[in-house]
Amino acid sequence: MARWLDGLVGWIAPEAAMRRARARNVLQALRRGYDGAKTGRLTSGWTTAGSDANAEIAMAAVRLRDRARDLVRNNPYAAKAVMTHSSSMVGAGIRPRPKAATQALDDQITDLWDAFTENCDADGRTTFYGIQTLMARSMVESGECLLHLINRPSSFGLQVPLQLRVLECDHLDSTADRDLPDGGFIQQGIEFDSFGMRAAYWIYPRHPGSARQGMAKSIRIPATDVLHLYDRLRPGQNRGVTWFAPALLRMRDLDDYDMSELVRKKMEACFVGFVTNAEPPPSTGGEEESFKQVEDLVPGMLEYLPPGRDIRFGQPASTSGYAEYAQLHNHAVAAGLGLTYELLTGDLSKVNYSSIRAGLIEFRRRVDATQRHVLIPQICQPVWNRFLSTAQAAGLIGNVPIRLQWTPPRFEAVDPQKDIMAEILAVRAGLMSPQTAVSRQGYDPDVVMAEFNEMYQIWDLYKIIVDIDARKTTKNGQPKPTETANAA
Repeated sequence: MARWLDGLVGWIAPEAAMRRARARNVLQALRRGYDGAKTGRLTSGWTTAGSDANAEIAMAAVRLRDRARDLVRNNPYAAKAVMTHSSSMVGAGIRPRPKAATQALDDQITDLWDAFTENCDADGRTTFYGIQTLMARSMVESGECLLHLINRPSSFGLQVPLQLRVLECDHLDSTADRDLPDGGFIQQGIEFDSFGMRAAYWIYPRHPGSARQGMAKSIRIPATDVLHLYDRLRPGQNRGVTWFAPALLRMRDLDDYDMSELVRKKMEACFVGFVTNAEPPPSTGGEEESFKQVEDLVPGMLEYLPPGRDIRFGQPASTSGYAEYAQLHNHAVAAGLGLTYELLTGDLSKVNYSSIRAGLIEFRRRVDATQRHVLIPQICQPVWNRFLSTAQAAGLIGNVPIRLQWTPPRFEAVDPQKDIMAEILAVRAGLMSPQTAVSRQGYDPDVVMAEFNEMYQIWDLYKIIVDIDARKTTKNGQPKPTETANAA
């Protein structure tokens, strides 16, 4: 019928027939399209929004952040996730390796940096590497964190007059949201200029959750004095979201399930036995025998029940499938948090060397990406740039170019011997430089080489030959022929 009608329309109006054919092709393409985009009974409750990242964050960030903090306070797995992420990303600290034009200048800058890291905390509680850990924890738990760079007067007695103060993201005034006369705008407490660049932050002097906050207003702090740490997940995203967002409901539901099972077991344990036919036996004409009700049980006791009494003990039901259900949930929670199941739970009962190594490779790749794409460009490098400019302004060093490389902490090897042998083979094959191999272990190659040189001089001074001295012994620890001849 349809073909006959199409033929008739084509004979009468060819253009209309072409439009009908194109429309039919579009309908057929839609039928063959994405199942996830179809509407119907199965997707009737699937509500989605086409808003940008900032609109979604503005509506949900505060509640997500508060719930994540509650989980970290009360859920052991949530607390473990924060500790695992922060210790893996920062560890003992992401440290700089400056390379100046001369060794003397290099040593001078290193000494200045070491002195700065020891006294840079405005609260006086930790070092710069402790600040890195604190900010990494806040980013995982709350989604973002702020660092205030504060220039200090000479009266503070600092060699480099610069200090840092970590602020929770709550200090950022999310209610500040308006257009500015110069073409810029303020969005969720962040001020942008007419070019879309960050110009300032509107920050509460005190935490808005503090009992002493009162009706304080936010103040404008230039963007050059504030660092904003967060993991950007979408283009144009200006604020961070807690890393617990994909797993919040699952972790809460599992908490409720655990509590329900615990309460059920406690209630079953309360009902030890049930006395049946508890009515007193009929009178036999004599004096009724008095009896004492026994409601407490002790080990080894014997009790004689009067006629007409019986007792049945409770039989608590076993919980089948509880462990499997909890394990399934924790697998999903670990995936949402970017961890392996073993790192989240500490359960190593079902892994072997190959499986745990394969799981750690993916986790370490994510950690490395976060270090190099988030922590270093958003915290480490800006703090170094400010430190360097402040030291130059104070006349401590000259305005000279300085190359810099950041060294993250090393990952502990699952099998240290195999990993080290693999790096030795890579160096010998020319696939890796010795400096890179040392850096992968979390050390500064220049410091390591200087320590080796110092030890060599001590050995030579006292004419000591040890099997780790590659100058005089083979890799098997045997003296080299030249050294043997010299000794003879």
